[in-house]
Formats: sequence, structure tokens, C-alpha cells
Amino acid sequence: MRVPGTTLGRFALLVPLGAVVVVLLVWRGPDWALVADAFQLVSWGWVIAAIVLNLFSVIVRALAWDRVIEQAMPPPRPAFRSIFSAFGVGLFANAVLPGRIGELARVAVLTRRQEQRRRADAWATILGTVFAHRIFDLFPTLLLIAYVVATAKIPHWALTSLLLFVAFGFGLFAFALASARRHHRSVLDEAGQARRLVTMARYGLGVLRAPLPAVVAVCLQCLGWVCQLLAVYATMRAFDLGAPLPAAGVVLLLMNIAMLFPLWPGNVGLVQAAVALPLVSYGVDYARGFAFGIGLQAIEMSVGVGVGLIFLAREGLSFAMLKRMPGADQAEVAEEPEDAEPAEEPVRARAGVSR
Repeated sequence: MRVPGTTLGRFALLVPLGAVVVVLLVWRGPDWALVADAFQLVSWGWVIAAIVLNLFSVIVRALAWDRVIEQAMPPPRPAFRSIFSAFGVGLFANAVLPGRIGELARVAVLTRRQEQRRRADAWATILGTVFAHRIFDLFPTLLLIAYVVATAKIPHWALTSLLLFVAFGFGLFAFALASARRHHRSVLDEAGQARRLVTMARYGLGVLRAPLPAVVAVCLQCLGWVCQLLAVYATMRAFDLGAPLPAAGVVLLLMNIAMLFPLWPGNVGLVQAAVALPLVSYGVDYARGFAFGIGLQAIEMSVGVGVGLIFLAREGLSFAMLKRMPGADQAEVAEEPEDAEPAEEPVRARAGVSR
């Protein structure tokens, strides 16, 4: 089945799904009067603290991606300001578009100023770094799971979801580790285009073969998750839930699982239900927990959308252009002009490594 290419066609597909979500929220949703009441007692000082912690988490995780890119590409590499810009645009795309469009958007933003001849190689390598960067989330996730299992009240359905999540994460990590390789130009000299792109993507995973940079990237990811955990707890204080820090750990884990496969922008409704249900065991009314889930997602999205809009403007991009960000099939190496003089070594010329 082919997804419609026009905005009207995509909108027609989303309307039935959106209608189902609205019906479920009205039919099986919380008491909306109680949800509205919960917002009247919000402590805005704690809201600001949560926003600052989320912003710091974004910066730290962008630094982790910078460490991954450093091991994947030979100099000159993208500057951190460009990496942070691409990361911010990716956050914005993940917040407002369905699917994991943001992961591809940050690749496209970071490679859009590459020479056309070298863009395909750079696109494949940066895509590999995005995969490696996401794989490193496995380690803070395991630490957080160990913490909540030891200290928190976890529903049985949630525990099953966490075990499946960990098994899936280990499978991806094993695949990435087996695929990773360090950068060697000689391997590419005689490679065909398809094989070269696969090899360049494997170079993007090269940090997995560099123990010290990998440890630094993992530590930065862990610090980013700690900031997110504290941001969740600050939001709990903002809504005066009275739940302890372990409950914030459960919320953070289940929120990330609910966001793993965005079926619609933000998975709004699904995230709130995943957040509110485990809080019931801590004496938090479902409607109040649902309101907290709305506030928590609004705080996270305010950071992602705010940072993303700033960097969209910095990159000279519009929202319409973001939806048309190129994939690998649009980042192919340009053909030689017909009137160009033939190179002495055409195979080597086309297989040059992006510098």
C-alpha cells in the first residue's frame, strides 16, 4: 500500500485515526471536569524548573551525538552548533509529525550543505550515527529499570512491556555491534555504490568499536536521562501529586515506551493513559494523573518545539520543507555532466570519501 504523496491524501488517512482517538478519549477517557480542576492548582515555579531540566537534557544528548559523529567521520567534521541545530530540528519533527520522522530530519539537516557528489555517502554515515546514538539509550534505560524494579510499584502489564523493550534493545545493540566498523578509506576505493553506502552506514556505528568515546557517549546519555527523570519529578511537584521519585522513574519509562512508535503526532491520549494508570497505585486519581500526563507532555513538547523552531529558522527551513526532507533515495550521487572531461580514474572519483 502506497502512502498518498499529497497533503490532502495524508490528511484523509489521518482523519479516521484521529476520530477513533477522540471517540476513545470521550468514551473511555477521564472525568474532564476533574482534569480541568487539576490545572488550577499548578505551581508554575516547578513548571519552569522542569522546562530548564528538559532543555539541559537536550543539550547533553546532543553532545553525546557529537561524540558518536566524531568517531564516524574523518575531519573536517560538522561543528557542534550544526549538530545541535540538526538535533533540535529532529526533536521538532518528532513532536509534530507521525512516525520517527525526526531521526531522518536530523540526518537531512546535517547533510544538506554537503557537496552533491558526496551527499549520499555523508547521508549513510550520519544515519548510522543516529542509530548508534539511539542504541546508547539502552544503558540508561537498564539503570532506570533496575532502579524502579527495586524501589517502585510496577503494574504487571508494565513489567511485561519493560521486559519486551529490553529484549528488543539488546537485539538492536547486538546487531549494531556486529555491524560496526572503523573508517578505512581503502575499503571504499573499488566498492560499488550500493556496497559503499552500506559500508558508510557501518562507519556511522564506529563508536561501538572505540571503548573510551563510547563510554563518554553513554555517560552523557545517562546524564540526559537523569535530567529527564528530575524533570518528571519536578512536574509531579508542579501538580502536587505527592508521589515519590521512584514513581517518576516508572512514568519516564512508560512514557518512552508509549512514544516508541508514534502512530499520530505525539501519541496524545495514549501517553496520558500510560502515565496515569501506574500512578493510581500511588493514590493519584486517574483524572489527576491524566492531567499530569497532559502537562508533562506539554512541557517536553514546548522544549522540543521551541528549540526546533529556532533552528528551523537558523537553517532557513519551513515546516513544509521539513515534511519533504530527503531520504537516501534523494541523496544519491550526482551524475557527471555530459560535456565534462572524463576523469582519469572514474571509479575512484565516484567513490571518494566525504571529508
